[in-house]
Amino acid sequence: MREHLSVKQWDEADRPREKMASQGAEALSSAELLAILIGSGSSEETAVSLMRRILGECQGSLRQLGRMTMDELCRYKGIGEAKAITILAACELGRRRGKEESTDHARLDCARAIYNEVRSRMEDKPTEEFHVVLMNQNLRHIDTVCVSRGGITATVADVRLILREALLRKSPNIAVCHNHPSGNPRPSALDDRLTEKIRKAAEVMDIRLIDHVIVGDNRYYSYNEEGKL
Repeated sequence: MREHLSVKQWDEADRPREKMASQGAEALSSAELLAILIGSGSSEETAVSLMRRILGECQGSLRQLGRMTMDELCRYKGIGEAKAITILAACELGRRRGKEESTDHARLDCARAIYNEVRSRMEDKPTEEFHVVLMNQNLRHIDTVCVSRGGITATVADVRLILREALLRKSPNIAVCHNHPSGNPRPSALDDRLTEKIRKAAEVMDIRLIDHVIVGDNRYYSYNEEGKL
């Protein structure tokens, strides 16, 4: 069967590199693109077959692939440390490209705009992170700062650190964001209490909390949209 042949023994039209050269990158599947990066599979399967199998166990999700550790990847026959690093480096480049696509000084006047600003930083993280989005008087983006990293189910955000960032950057408007590694953005009772604590503390400092956006998998929860601010 073809799966047990080396890539060089495949028909030329089926070889990932040749296919990309003749048809363009968009013609290749994710498994084929990743196979180009790792170069070879094992004695039992081709690079394409190996990456197809790994992606299949990630439900076809590149985000889930990017969440894997080096040790997890190295459990697959044909994936050593160098190949694992190559795969994770490619996933990180994809995240960074998404981050660059957010427009500098964009106007963050709604939950969707705030979500689009932070999603590439947060939605595929294996642990919770808490970020503060700093805005000027006209709700133009100044900066986004991670103020806390935590565990799989929770992170502790220090309200003083959040307000410190706003004061240092002279930001009269802020939004706070954190991710739920489970993918479900529905808030917990702890999220509700923390949001109210931040809102009250910011008010004392004459800083307006625009929103608290919780990032899930391709979706978000907005305290402002839900009328909870």
